[in-house]
Amino acid sequence: MEIPADAGRYSRQLLFAPIGPEGQRRLAAARVAIVGCGALGTAQADLLARAGVGAGTGWLRLIDRDDVEASNLQRQTLFDEADAAAGLPKAVAAQGRLSRVNSGIRIEPAVADLTPANAEELLGGNDVILDGTDNAETRYLLNDFAVARGVPWVYGAAVASRGLTFTVIPGETACLACVFPGEPELAPITDTCETSGVLSWVVSWVAAVQTAEAVKLLVGDRSALRPTVLSCDLWRNQFRELEPARDSECRACARRDFIHLRGEGRAAVTLCGRNAVQIHEHRQKLDLAALADRLRGVGEVRGNAWALRFFPAAPAGMEMTIFPDGRALIKGTVDAGVARSLYARYIGA
Repeated sequence: MEIPADAGRYSRQLLFAPIGPEGQRRLAAARVAIVGCGALGTAQADLLARAGVGAGTGWLRLIDRDDVEASNLQRQTLFDEADAAAGLPKAVAAQGRLSRVNSGIRIEPAVADLTPANAEELLGGNDVILDGTDNAETRYLLNDFAVARGVPWVYGAAVASRGLTFTVIPGETACLACVFPGEPELAPITDTCETSGVLSWVVSWVAAVQTAEAVKLLVGDRSALRPTVLSCDLWRNQFRELEPARDSECRACARRDFIHLRGEGRAAVTLCGRNAVQIHEHRQKLDLAALADRLRGVGEVRGNAWALRFFPAAPAGMEMTIFPDGRALIKGTVDAGVARSLYARYIGA
């Protein structure tokens, strides 16, 4: 069998029989989307980039709506203090770091919020989707898309000292709506890193398990996939596995009622660990340069090629990160009403 030209870089993987030269070629041609470039997503992206995903005709697509802050550096392993000081979008900062790790792979950063309107554009054409999100609403949307299109995806969550992960193979395994039926507020981990914190090594553990499952899928070794919901508490040394059954009445995979993909009931989103609200329902194209000129009279304005950062004089202590598509992160509140009021006041209804 022909050995890949970059065998030296991947020699330790090539020696692992379930991957070998053929598996390495499959990884190079693989198309993977990571939804969220926070703690889980950066760890997943780092591992997959080093493994050679996207080194041929494939890609590694990084989807994230947020920018880098100093509080991220405790657990989001692709970023540094310079990224936080510049307020770089996470997907862009991650691309820069990964390009220095492995210049031979194709990385596609997408500075965007995953919504029903752009789900096909961002998630379509991928072989596997990895969950690095921080809210239940986006996970249910991801699940709806994956089940509707028949794309495998790997769930992951981490908060405090606890982690949880499982793999969804549409048509074969239970999906997210089977395992945790109901609305997003019934998601498996209901507290957040804002209220309970999160330990970086728990994130690394969950991301490693997710990445292992993704690579098994990509190289075609489905017999090695784990059929269980796997949870841990690394502080208390507790580990648990449960094999879920498919729900014959499941809204998503049985009845194929994709309410989240249709966009029913979407609202402003409070961001995990950020004391912030994202506003994305006022869709409009913005001229950031013109907006910056207008806002300088009522506060401090900073900017880069991807977003505008505005610190209004009143109310004090607030910050708005505004994107060209009209999306904004309102920092300094978790009240959606306050966030919408500020958006309307400074940007427009």
